[in-house]
Order: sequence, then C-alpha cells, then structure tokens
Amino acid sequence: MATLSDVASMAGVSVSAVSRVLTGAADARVSEATRKRIHDAARELNYRPNYAARALKFSRTNVVALVVPDLTNAIVSELMRGVEDEGYERRYMVMLARAESELEEYALPRLIGEGRIDGALVQAADAMLPAELSEQIDSGLPVVYVNSNHPEDGGFVDLQDALGARIATRHLIGLGHKRIAFVGGLASSVTGRRRVAGFRDEMASARLPVDDALVTDLGYELVVGRAAVEQLLQQEVRPTGIVVANINAAFGVLLELRSRGVSVPHDISIVAMHDAWTADNTWPPLTTVKMPRYELGRAAMAALYDRIHDGTVPQLVVTDPPPRLIIRESTVSPRP
Repeated sequence: MATLSDVASMAGVSVSAVSRVLTGAADARVSEATRKRIHDAARELNYRPNYAARALKFSRTNVVALVVPDLTNAIVSELMRGVEDEGYERRYMVMLARAESELEEYALPRLIGEGRIDGALVQAADAMLPAELSEQIDSGLPVVYVNSNHPEDGGFVDLQDALGARIATRHLIGLGHKRIAFVGGLASSVTGRRRVAGFRDEMASARLPVDDALVTDLGYELVVGRAAVEQLLQQEVRPTGIVVANINAAFGVLLELRSRGVSVPHDISIVAMHDAWTADNTWPPLTTVKMPRYELGRAAMAALYDRIHDGTVPQLVVTDPPPRLIIRESTVSPRP
C-alpha cells in the first residue's frame, strides 16, 4: 500500500506538502502545478488515506450522518444523492441513519456518543418538536437541520414550501376549480404550517373561500392520506380538486378515492408537492410540484462542512432552481 512518503518521492516534494494538499488544508501554499503533480502521483500509486490515523491526529473522522425519518421514502433518494455528491467533493463520507419518532430509538445520540461522526444533517420526524430535538442533540456536535423542525438556535437549510403549495393551488385554480381541499402535514410541523399557509394565501389571492372542513393536518404518510379522504368525502359538497402537501400522502389519497369509486381526475383532480419516479407509475400519473431536493442536499452538506470547519450557523433557503410544476394526468378542468 502506497504511503505519503511514496507520493512525496514521486512528486518531488516534501511529505508535509503532500499531507496538506491531500487533506485540503487551507495553509497548503503550493502552486497549481505542484498541486497537480501531487494528485497525479497519488492517483498513479493508488494512494488511499489512513482515515483511522487521520481521525486520531485531527480529532475528525471525515464522516457525517444523514438522519432521515424513513430510508424507503421515494423522495429521500434525491436528497441523499445531493448530500453524497457534495460530500464526495469535500472528501466526506456519508452515513445514513433512520430517525424514529420514539425518543429512545432516535439514532443520533448513539452516533454522537460513539464519536463516529464529525457532524449531522437531520431531517427530523414531523412528530419531533424543537424542545425534544434539543434534548437529543445537546452535545456541541455540528448539526444542520434539513427542511424540518429545528431548535431556535439550530442551523437549517429549507425549501420554499409556501411557494410550492401556491404553485400547486394556482394550477387547480387555473383549470377552473373553486372548491379545493388541502391535505396537509401535522400542525406541529414547520413544513406543514408553511404549506397550508401557501395554500390559503393563493386561495385568498384568487378571492376563493377556503372551507376549513376541507383542510386536514394528519401528516405525510400514505395511510393518513387515505384517512384524509374519508374525512373529505363526509362533507355534503365534495371538493373538485385536492392539493396534497406530500407525494406519499397523495398515493394514499389516490388509492382511497379509487376504492370508493371516485374517478381521478374526472370527479376530483389531485396535485401533490414533491416529485419522484413513482409519480409516473401511479394511475393516473400524478401531477406534482417538483421541489429542488437534490440542490437541498448539496446546500445542506456544504453548510454542514462550513459549520464543522468555521463554526458558522447556516440559515438558508434554497431558491435555485425554484419549485416547478410537472403536469401529468391527475388534473383536468372540473365538470360543469
């Protein structure tokens, strides 16, 4: 196995210069030609850093955790890809962990206690309140919260949730829908509150009334999407369109409407926030608002890197690219 000395000998520089260049040290004052020679030599010799030794020397593991509520969630994949791509460029490995709503099963305290990570990106479960999160992560570990609940003093990177909900609502209004329902996240969820606010703002802009009986706040899972439909269909006058604040709940909405013989989109149109490959594989395919979750992952990883190395506390909103409407077959104009 090649060593730093081998790389230094081939590149014709000192071992300390090789070490600073390959670790990305800010004090590596070498020319671009020398830097290229070092990287070329490391590549030719197939040099691999000894991360165990580096962790002991610098008190860093070059590993961060990405903690999400559910690893099987289709919309998590884009977030993970963004985090991993940014982490790779910054020479960080990403460890995946699942966040449970039950505090005793929460993954982060164990990772912190074992000293296996330099920091964490946390997409908290909706049911976890800021005070509970503070209790779980009272360790001084650099943490960045990803578009989810967070303590007041916590760093975060968010999406334009209200704008996404407005775009979805505007689409139905543009098709001629006036009686529109909203299937939302938990009232305790910061994303849930932002999305329902966006829905209400867009309805107000169009001077359309919001029937509070057509607004639910049960959560983002498939099973609660089905429960929301049961509540909506109990109303004397059904909605002609439904904005669903999360695509996973939208699958539940679609299944429950079909089981009750309600035609989508001819009886009720559906538009959901977030997009995933699964949206093309439902029947009918779901109209969605694509949120920039890949860019969210990259921005969150970059923010965590800065927090680890510089102590900065990020408070960012990803605006580029903006939320984008993807029209499929689950939305049409309402019947006369």
